[in-house]
Amino acid sequence: MRPHVNQRRTRVLELVRARGTVRVTDLARELGVSPVTLRRDIEAMTARGEVRRMHGGIGRVEPGRPAAAVTGRTAGLRVGMVVPTVDHSYADVVRGAREAIEARGARLTVGLTRYLTGEDRIQADRLLSTGAHGLLLTPNWETGSPRPGEGAWTAELPVPAVLVERWAPPGHPAAALDRVASDHAHGAAGAVRHLAGLGHRRIALAGRDTPATARLRAGYEAAVAALGLEPAPPWPPAGPVPLTEAGLFARSLDYLCGAVTAGGVTAALVHGDTDAIMLIPRLQARGVRVPEDLALIAYGDQVAGLAGVPLSAVAPPQHEVGRRAADLLLDRLTTTGQETGPETGPETGPETGPETRQETCQETGPRQHVGLLPHLTIRS
Repeated sequence: MRPHVNQRRTRVLELVRARGTVRVTDLARELGVSPVTLRRDIEAMTARGEVRRMHGGIGRVEPGRPAAAVTGRTAGLRVGMVVPTVDHSYADVVRGAREAIEARGARLTVGLTRYLTGEDRIQADRLLSTGAHGLLLTPNWETGSPRPGEGAWTAELPVPAVLVERWAPPGHPAAALDRVASDHAHGAAGAVRHLAGLGHRRIALAGRDTPATARLRAGYEAAVAALGLEPAPPWPPAGPVPLTEAGLFARSLDYLCGAVTAGGVTAALVHGDTDAIMLIPRLQARGVRVPEDLALIAYGDQVAGLAGVPLSAVAPPQHEVGRRAADLLLDRLTTTGQETGPETGPETGPETGPETRQETCQETGPRQHVGLLPHLTIRS
């Protein structure tokens, strides 16, 4: 029996509040109603300010921000987003940003850097030249934060900017920027804490180097120390020559085999989940059974649940990172006194446009460093 309309709309509201955003087609399937019926519900709920409509889906309304008023001052704004790629985890980040931006009547343009040196600045300048009112930035910082002498340009932009999945240390000019990122240290620590709760006393961390690695290792080491666990064999240092893709994978395999057979390791956190899945048959071929000899948790949950041995996994909230970063940037833009339209966009020139907006933006409230906690999904 189909639920009564009020019950159905209550359930829609519960799901949207729990998940942040939901696609209409997925929601209709889950509730067992037609998309046409659900869209009628959405129209009524949007009119009452209970949800906000976006391209292909709906989103929750933030406390204190009525849905009907959300698009008022953001309609027509253009947001530029600089990211290394739109593949893998960044696809969710971009999707979250796009949904938030379109829900508020603004438009998103993406610039891709493909991790090329200096390309992030080139893409940022290109987006500004085409009229971007603000920027979401994921610079090509190999360790997730800038090296000495790197990245100061991000704090010198003529428009508001938010760092996405990047951070800058205290004292660096970019540390004064708004930023939104997954708390990878918390995610790694949570995985260690779960494995320790299962009785494992020697837990390893393995995987390729990414911008998240430094934070992962910091959280891992902090949890090992806090829980009084026995240290795992040290991770092999990087050599003078960068490893190939095959070399990176072989390093993880060799390390884990040695850690189990000679180092007494019984569990590991592997970054990321694709590598973890590929490691399982190769570990078993070398006499290390999973999970009997080595329990694995993957960091990243794109495909971990699809493994022959479904893996427990830590999922950074990438979709929510993109959404929160976009909302933060739009909030900055709408509290600078900036009006929408070409007359006051970046193309008005440096005399009256960007500098005035940036200066005003700095007076609208303290900058925010937002860390969103990853979620651990347990599978058996």
